[in-house]
Amino acid sequence: MNQKYDILIVGGGVIGSAVAREMSRYDLKIGVLEKNQDVCYETSGRNSAVIHGGFAYDIGTLKSECCVEGCLEFDKVAKELDVPFKRTGKVLVGNTQSDYKSLQNTIENGKINGSIGLEMIDKARLHELVPEVIGEFAMFSPKSGIVDPFQYTIALAENAKMNGVDFYFNHEVIDIHWEKNSTYTIKTSQSDFNTRWVVNCAGLGCVEISKMLGIIDYQIGGTKGDYIILDKKMGPLLPMPVYPVPTNTYMGIHVTPTIDGNVIIGPNADYVDDFIYYGVPQKNMDYLAQDASNLWPHIHKSDYIRNYSGIQPKWLDGDNVVKDFVIESRKEAPQTVNLVGIESPGLTSALPIARRAVKLLAERETLQPNKNFNPKRKGIVRFSGQSDEEKARLIAENPDYGEVICRCEKVTKAEIMQAIHNPLGVDTMIGIKYRTRSMMGRCQGGYCQMRIAQMIQEELNKEITDVLYSRNGSNMFTGKVRE
Repeated sequence: MNQKYDILIVGGGVIGSAVAREMSRYDLKIGVLEKNQDVCYETSGRNSAVIHGGFAYDIGTLKSECCVEGCLEFDKVAKELDVPFKRTGKVLVGNTQSDYKSLQNTIENGKINGSIGLEMIDKARLHELVPEVIGEFAMFSPKSGIVDPFQYTIALAENAKMNGVDFYFNHEVIDIHWEKNSTYTIKTSQSDFNTRWVVNCAGLGCVEISKMLGIIDYQIGGTKGDYIILDKKMGPLLPMPVYPVPTNTYMGIHVTPTIDGNVIIGPNADYVDDFIYYGVPQKNMDYLAQDASNLWPHIHKSDYIRNYSGIQPKWLDGDNVVKDFVIESRKEAPQTVNLVGIESPGLTSALPIARRAVKLLAERETLQPNKNFNPKRKGIVRFSGQSDEEKARLIAENPDYGEVICRCEKVTKAEIMQAIHNPLGVDTMIGIKYRTRSMMGRCQGGYCQMRIAQMIQEELNKEITDVLYSRNGSNMFTGKVRE
């Protein structure tokens, strides 16, 4: 028997999770269908993790409107959802007269968009803000910031879950059919569902889902960006994101501190047709390091600890020009909200996008408030960030706080246990990593990975051969060498 919903959201990235959270403010039965094993395996967890100021986007676009709105509210959002966030500011660094003029134009563009506090600063002020930067002047954006994209996406999803939303992982949508009784039947790789409304938040898969809904006029191109992660010891040398002067279509290779003290180099921007391959060629890493060293001369191979890449879904017109966000409800696809081309600044814009999706729904449905809605969510306490007194209290309450599992990031057994028993029921190694930062340090899991796999096995009564690293088929073990 099909499971019946008022709304099914296809895609559980940051946009799908934000839409789920905002729609859970109303008395609706809501489900999220996600093809992966967790909420941030693709674009949502593969980016620069920057909260953008909104100055770089075309005037009057949804990108600029949603970005500014999302940026200015993020202190409140981060507090509600217990998400690490720093309003660091950001500089766009220039050296030539042409650069200066371009940055002045960016400021004027930003002011029209509603960006706050943008200003040109001279070399002395630039080096006061970022002592190790190379540059003659810069545009300073004081409202820009950095966030943990994994924690943010997970927090949105967990808050939606606590407000009644069901999440179905490993449920890839295969077919969507409009029935005579004005409902949809959605066939997935696991089971079938019945729903009155469908919301397409499929990201890189948005065109395929659009076609299943009967909307056939979209073309998506993928821009793949590669990144290098540097050791935390480099973090003190970079207090805020440092960008070059942007072009019309590309923000350039930049250098960004992470919320936990690492430094990220990247991204480049290569157009790709393959939306699955995330490998990073050595030549791309070399290019990233060489180009970014023109801004910040502290990039050395000895400090590399990992690389990664992400792919942004860009809506292209017939001339391959990148277009604006699409948030629509069409007559030819009744009872749908369709989101297409949600790329950067999607992380910053997630909740504003979600509210606009809700508005489209409210124009066609009478929505009753969910009287039990709670916008607040509490995350896992980071033991390493607590005072000595608080650490002693936590250990007294739960001795597992006294046992460190991940030495690099100083993650305790208590934190790993909370992550294993997370509200969304995610049980992969990457799921634990995203929730605790275990396996993210200098050794990249060399010390703690096997301990964590054993804990997953024992706590969830799994066979060791069933423990997955991330996706289906990524089994950690084929068996035991010895008992």
